[in-house]
Amino acid sequence: MKKKQSITSVLCILLLSLFVSCGSTNSPILSGSHGLLETIRSRGYIMVGATGDYPPLSYLNPETGRYEGLDADLSETIAKELGVKVRYTATTWPTINTDVLDAARFDIANCGITITEKRLETLDMSDGYLENGKTIICRKEDSSRFTSLEALNQEGVRVMVNPGGLNEKFARENLPKATLFIHEHNEKIPGKIAAGEADLMICETTEATLYVKSYPVLDAPLIDKPFTHGEIGVLMRKGNPDLKLFINNVIKRMKEDGRLQQLKKKYL
Repeated sequence: MKKKQSITSVLCILLLSLFVSCGSTNSPILSGSHGLLETIRSRGYIMVGATGDYPPLSYLNPETGRYEGLDADLSETIAKELGVKVRYTATTWPTINTDVLDAARFDIANCGITITEKRLETLDMSDGYLENGKTIICRKEDSSRFTSLEALNQEGVRVMVNPGGLNEKFARENLPKATLFIHEHNEKIPGKIAAGEADLMICETTEATLYVKSYPVLDAPLIDKPFTHGEIGVLMRKGNPDLKLFINNVIKRMKEDGRLQQLKKKYL
């Protein structure tokens, strides 16, 4: 009988020790329960990943060193409503998905990111806030030449895209007969097209209008008939429902009170 009581006492002591340990401030159980949203508030800034090569949504101005565009303004709004600052980290289209998974790099990525089923397999995204689709820009003299996807997919047609993103994926899957050129800097490709170094660029409808305005020799003949249809959202890691809900609520309020429409008029 005494032996059973002794075993029971030992078990109680072990359970009590485990309970105290889990309740300590260093406990991973407790720290995990705080949620990413509270972590961001506590540190005083939200870490945002951005490629900075996608005007008019996310562009790193080399003269000021600041990120500009619709998505940059959205990131600032999210931070303001959180009561924190924005701290940017540079990323690239080939690495953006893996970079988001690294909690030490940034909390969210926001730079014109299309919501796709592939991304949602391993990552999470906010509600969409901007429609987009694949289209082309070319020189005005070639507008009558490029009237369909079939017309683009011809031998001798020179297509230029940035690496690692959906533009390259679309070109490789749909334009196997064309000659594909990869250029590291997305925002510099329109100038290459204008200079005749390639015939066309695969891009999004959201950026095509800006490129045409910036280069008078360029045209976007298929902008009203995009090859794909999608929405842009904020990219984040899975398992952070508090942060996702907060961002979705910010987007919802911006849609309802007209702020999002104002940003579209400003940048698009």
